[in-house]
Amino acid sequence: MRTAKDFFAPLAVGAPAPLREIPARPSRAIHFFDPSNEKMAAKIPGMVGSVDVLLGNLEDAVKAENKEKARDGLVRVARGTDFGATQLWTRLNALDSPWFLDDITTLVGQIGDQLDVVMIPKVQGAEDIHYVDRLLAQLEAKAGLERPILVHAILETARGMANVEEICGASPRMQGISLGPADLAADRRMKTTRVGGGHPGYLVRADAAKGADGAYDVQGETTPRATYQQDLWHYTIARMVDACAMHGIYAYYGPYGDITDVVGCEDQFRNAFLLGCVGTWTLHPKQIEIARRVFSPAADEVEHAYEVVIAMGDGTGAVMVDGKMEDDASCKQCLVVVDLAEQLARIDPQLQETYAAAKQAAQDKTAGK
Repeated sequence: MRTAKDFFAPLAVGAPAPLREIPARPSRAIHFFDPSNEKMAAKIPGMVGSVDVLLGNLEDAVKAENKEKARDGLVRVARGTDFGATQLWTRLNALDSPWFLDDITTLVGQIGDQLDVVMIPKVQGAEDIHYVDRLLAQLEAKAGLERPILVHAILETARGMANVEEICGASPRMQGISLGPADLAADRRMKTTRVGGGHPGYLVRADAAKGADGAYDVQGETTPRATYQQDLWHYTIARMVDACAMHGIYAYYGPYGDITDVVGCEDQFRNAFLLGCVGTWTLHPKQIEIARRVFSPAADEVEHAYEVVIAMGDGTGAVMVDGKMEDDASCKQCLVVVDLAEQLARIDPQLQETYAAAKQAAQDKTAGK
């Protein structure tokens, strides 16, 4: 374990200094593509600007015989594309796989100056991050890179879940953590075959009503007992969000596997957004629009947030806004929304216009009181 004074020291001579603070770059949709699929890879230059993050996937969904082709394909895509403000990430193969070492050495050596983040699957504990941290520093020094490549862990095992706080704080390179629901469900022995989302059997039922004879109608024959489906991933996401927030990094929902169920996808994304996630994975182009919309605060929420922040002035005391008492605590909540809106406005012209109108409306309402 490194001491506090050594935490931000480079782990190799000549490596770039670690960042003191992880930048808040919008990453509403992390769009996965298979670089071994030439047809899919050819579409990537045209997707720049339509998605916050493009991720070249080398792990799951890439057949064993295509691993090298995917790695080489990602190098070609990176070298042939001007990504502009769009981030380039990659998901490497697992640390215990026969491909990881070649993945990381090849990519850092050949396109390290373009890579923003490397995603590490099936992270079990801080020791996995420590290994990647040192290795990246050595490879960065060898390649002469001037900025550090950040690390993103995927929460896919029960052990990783138990160690999530330590994982988040294992390195100043840690950018964030994503939920990997399929592998995590299998490792926990959860009885679901769905990739993310809920399950109709995971529910609560309303209490039985009492009949005229004084007996409870447990079968719901006279008064049906309403049921409510619950979220299988609520606990996991909430704990992940807390761990990330504690260490100043970012939490993400992972994949939603049912591409056809756009309504269920939107619900799951929104649950994650409201709980504190900043983005999600997208596996199909139709999920990109959902993610961009859901992980961008609604105009009315932004207007209210601006109204509270403006009314609160220096952030102390209490005021009444739309019949509700607002104080320093609720002002902090509103600042979260305002900060996100301003980040997104800087990269999205349509949202810039929408949020500017929301801010102006808030200013007009406040001035009229």
